[in-house]
Amino acid sequence: MTFFEVLSGIFQGLGVTLTVTALGMLYAVPFAFAAGIAQHSWRGPAGFAITAVIEFWRSTSVVILLYGFYYILPSAGLRLSGITVGSMVLGLHIGAYGSQAVRGALQALDKGQSEAGRSLGLRGWQILFLIELPQALLAMVPTFINQFIQLVKGTALVSLVTLSDMTFRAKELSQLFYDPPKVYFALLVAYFVLCYPATVIGRWVERKVGAGRKLDHAV
Repeated sequence: MTFFEVLSGIFQGLGVTLTVTALGMLYAVPFAFAAGIAQHSWRGPAGFAITAVIEFWRSTSVVILLYGFYYILPSAGLRLSGITVGSMVLGLHIGAYGSQAVRGALQALDKGQSEAGRSLGLRGWQILFLIELPQALLAMVPTFINQFIQLVKGTALVSLVTLSDMTFRAKELSQLFYDPPKVYFALLVAYFVLCYPATVIGRWVERKVGAGRKLDHAV
């Protein structure tokens, strides 16, 4: 097979890769915001509990989580599809890292703003959603774009739970034609084609965010 035929064969798994990525983001973004805000706001046992949840998803190997949810849970009577397991595990793993961007962005804000909100009679949730989050979102955007790229690359692991993604297709082609150098170089190119546009967008957003911050400081 020619290089472009191999690349075309790998892209036959693109649908699975994009599906896992899209569903993974549906897990990652809400979890990142919920966990990050909770870790920023909660104290005592509740704060310890949310930190433990974040560290579980952040510190545990993705491979072990994939195997655990896909192969061990059925023995307890709970069977999840490969798509569900792949998107959930990757999404919550990435979301755990994203939660630290949310927490850090909120903690970096000037405390005087929240104090001003309280002096106006605003409640805690009103201060969060009307004052803090709108400002913190700008600081979070570059990190979330980077996390999206990490999620796309992480989908290479879902072949472990029998999903026919691009990596799974590469393994099949390598075994069928026994030309690993060509096949895995084509796989590298395939992931580069997927991730590089997001990298360009991320750099553009970082420049815009940086320009916005300079303007705010100037004002």
